Amino acid sequence: MMKSTTLARLSVVGLAVVAMAACTPRRPAVEGSTPGGPTAPGGDTYPTRPGGGVEGGNIGSAVPGSEQDFVVNVGDRVYFDLDSYEVRSDAFPRLDAQAAWLSRYPQVRIRIEGNADERGTREYNLALGARRAESVRNFLVERGVAPGRIDTISYGKERPIAEGSSEDAWARNRNAHTAIVTGAPR
Repeated sequence: MMKSTTLARLSVVGLAVVAMAACTPRRPAVEGSTPGGPTAPGGDTYPTRPGGGVEGGNIGSAVPGSEQDFVVNVGDRVYFDLDSYEVRSDAFPRLDAQAAWLSRYPQVRIRIEGNADERGTREYNLALGARRAESVRNFLVERGVAPGRIDTISYGKERPIAEGSSEDAWARNRNAHTAIVTGAPR
């Protein structure tokens, strides 16, 4: 008798857990996402937190017009080819989305940070990073963003986002990062 009562209780608890799991709302999929996280142009994945979600944010709680909204829903980084500062065509949709977001939030100022991989001299990479930042700036200005809202800086090879000396790490470190500077709600 005691066995069947315990078994019945466990069955009820198990059904309750299954029912609650079925009622839990699902997070919307991030465009271009994979089980490892959202993908960057070229197939790289952005860093994720344990348990999912883009590192530094929770897609369900991004305040419209905030830095988190920009990072999660628009994207803050574009990538470049080796020894190039020409904006790649796969970056056009992301930069168009940045321009549209910036037109919705005209109080926001940005800083475009140009980066390079570890190869080459410090001076060469600082110059290349500056050209990359300026290329992104020009793209955004051509799409209607006021030039006075955009600052640029080059970090050269000083701020890698991927560690290591491999093609994958180098490809990720050749980028321009658009950072929110002021005006956005926190």
